[in-house]
Amino acid sequence: MISSFLQSFMMNGAELCFPQLLNSSCRKTSRPQSDSILIYIILCCISPLTVTLNLLVIISISHFRQLHTPTNLLLLSLAVSDFFVGFSMASQIMLIDDCWYLGDLPCVMFCVVTIIITSVSVGTMVLISVDRYVAICDPLHYPTKVTSKRVHICVSLCWISSFTYAVVMLRDNLKQPGRFNSCSGECVIYLGFIENVADLFITFITPISIIVFLYFRVFVVVVSQVRAMRSHIGAAILQRSEKTIIKKSELKAAVTLGIVVLVFLSCIFPYYCFIMLSKSASLKASSMSFMVCLFYMNSCVNPLIYALFYPWFRKSIKLIVTFRVLKRGSRDSNVHRKGRSGGTAIKPVG
Repeated sequence: MISSFLQSFMMNGAELCFPQLLNSSCRKTSRPQSDSILIYIILCCISPLTVTLNLLVIISISHFRQLHTPTNLLLLSLAVSDFFVGFSMASQIMLIDDCWYLGDLPCVMFCVVTIIITSVSVGTMVLISVDRYVAICDPLHYPTKVTSKRVHICVSLCWISSFTYAVVMLRDNLKQPGRFNSCSGECVIYLGFIENVADLFITFITPISIIVFLYFRVFVVVVSQVRAMRSHIGAAILQRSEKTIIKKSELKAAVTLGIVVLVFLSCIFPYYCFIMLSKSASLKASSMSFMVCLFYMNSCVNPLIYALFYPWFRKSIKLIVTFRVLKRGSRDSNVHRKGRSGGTAIKPVG
């Protein structure tokens, strides 16, 4: 398949990745110059924007004490993985023309990092779904079931297991980097049939099924709550029954994080559909550039969703860009609303 792929490029008069290696160099993808320029511009804009926006999320949640809530810790984990996605886009830019210039070991390490951040993102989305499920379906026991300590443990396990998973999946590629390359300038990783099936279930089918099921349950409970609150009888019952009351802030957080999950599924679904439809077990990184970039777009959109729905994030950004976070005592600042002293307060999520 790869040989026929290269022959088609040769017939189209494609340029070599390494002109000095006439006999062993791969050939660049033949593409209209306008398309290549457009792709480069888009990726070059998205990469620094993704890094900057997620860095603002990381600083906001890490710096201000009132944002140290279980839900926000999950958003912090997601922002960290999205932050690294922004950096990995720089490597993805090189693969647009089907050429890898950094060598065999960096190629494998790039793939390892990609698997880690993908696994962490998927795992964090599952944890966010569990968090919202407990907050909406069992609000009375939420403070005791979902604590900061337990969330810290879950997030740590998510990162450790993702790292272990990436190393196990690419163990053959790590032993001998570049062993599956057919020419110089190629970045190819090989996944066997068992690895492909395992990856499909571990990072796609199983977590997506859990996310969809939990948010379906959340949707059902929210709808029933709204219907009950619209009726006088239902409202009276809700007021007398503390166990069934759902705070307005919890409903808002559920809707906002539901949008985050929906956008995530919209970005990751085409990526895994492409993998499932692929007939070759040899996954060429450059052949998945566009699908990977679609997944990368999700990392840039998440902070924009926070800025749109969370006042604490917008006001945190204002404090950060004006360097007021460097002032003494800024960790305990209130940026949720204006107070008598003219200060601002942060209202934690969840």
